Amino acid sequence: MATQVPNLADHAIPIRNIQFNRDPGLHPRWWHSGDPVPTAFFNALSCTFPEGEKFFMDSVRYYRDAVPEELRAQIKGFVGQEAVHSREHAAFNELATQSGYDVAPLEGRAKRYLGFGRKRSRIEQLAATVSLEHFTAILAHALLAANSRDLDGAPQDAVRLWTWHAMEEIEHKAVAYDTFLHVTRDWSGLRRYLLRMRAMILATIMLFIAIGGNMGDSYRQDGVSNLKTWLRTIGYMIGSPGVLRRIFLPYLDYFRPGFHPWQHDDRALLSRAQHMLAMPAAA
Repeated sequence: MATQVPNLADHAIPIRNIQFNRDPGLHPRWWHSGDPVPTAFFNALSCTFPEGEKFFMDSVRYYRDAVPEELRAQIKGFVGQEAVHSREHAAFNELATQSGYDVAPLEGRAKRYLGFGRKRSRIEQLAATVSLEHFTAILAHALLAANSRDLDGAPQDAVRLWTWHAMEEIEHKAVAYDTFLHVTRDWSGLRRYLLRMRAMILATIMLFIAIGGNMGDSYRQDGVSNLKTWLRTIGYMIGSPGVLRRIFLPYLDYFRPGFHPWQHDDRALLSRAQHMLAMPAAA
């Protein structure tokens, strides 16, 4: 793995105000391959995004007047991208509602956990955002590195939605982290590291409970909440396509002292995704 951070002083974070499919006729209940398992996984993830993105925006935006101008510009791009993500995933979740799911318990679970986070100090909220942004970045890397094959069998507009989201998560993957480094610049390295680790451990526990709980809600609504389905879920997450298996080592890298998100230079992946989607690149 790379250990040097590339020079990204001119790295722009473009705000692409685009919309994806809102036609329920193009979004069946088991929209991913006619299979409840991958459908439940992506729906479970999507139902965390509207509230999650708002939490991320609030925690980073709070510090925008306390950072250098260059980072302030990146925060503006970060907030703009996350706002569009929140809107588009709310629309995606509405498609799930129109296909027969009750997504309120799924979205409510994220709101409860993030409500707990909002009771913490501002710096703890920022540290939680840094941790969860690492999750989104490594999930995005896994998706783009596999040329979005995790979505084989999904409607093309869903493929575009998730590929676009992954691309932008990588574009802004270091904004919260760099904000955290700046506002804790007078801390000792140990104090900063311990907060970062504590936040990641809590974020990991809550995220796994949220995603697992959301998938369980979907299975119950589908009438397939049984041992066979959960064994298939384990195979899907760890075996093939195995998203948990593929993000395990990048996840552990976060625990390394001196870690920085751009030590993993994803610019080639970004270029490929931008070409695939025919969307403008970051400057």
